Amino acid sequence: MKLLYLIPFISAFVGWLAIRIAIKWLFHPRAPKKILGIPFQGFFPKRQPQLAEKLGKLISSELLSFSDIEKKIINPENTAKLMPYVEGHIDQFLRVKLAEQMPVISMFIGDSTIQQLKLVFVAELERLFPLVMQNYIGNLKQDLELEKIISSKLALFLSDKFENILHTIMSKEFRFLEIFGVILGFLIGLIQVVLTLIC
Repeated sequence: MKLLYLIPFISAFVGWLAIRIAIKWLFHPRAPKKILGIPFQGFFPKRQPQLAEKLGKLISSELLSFSDIEKKIINPENTAKLMPYVEGHIDQFLRVKLAEQMPVISMFIGDSTIQQLKLVFVAELERLFPLVMQNYIGNLKQDLELEKIISSKLALFLSDKFENILHTIMSKEFRFLEIFGVILGFLIGLIQVVLTLIC
């Protein structure tokens, strides 16, 4: 009869153990292992290629798309931020480099001509820059297979670091699940004892 009252504690331990094994099974074993002839592998390691592929597709199309990068680069506000640097570079070129490379021509170019040339060059570059960048992004999109790069990086990341990150972020949740397993196991054991005593 005394052993009957141990049932809730045994059930609590079994509940805790079941949750503990389930959490461990998310990540281990990393490589497939046979137990009694049945192959076992952790959930995340087993689904790693599919997870990496789907996440790669999602990130490259939704979170880090070339169209978003293109919009940001050719945004007139961002182009305007570059213009003071471009203007300074053109000024340096017209006043110093041109005088070094073509001293005869530089003798006929005064300050007012330099200012006019700068305005023309800057205006042309402001018009040309978005077109050049659009063309560059288009070529980059073809040459750089972003989805494949992200997927391959994620495959390595998921195998090496994912478990540590998930344990760091969700340690409280995992602990709660273990406590929940203990409580649930204890309650089931208690119900078994009550039912045994009633019957």
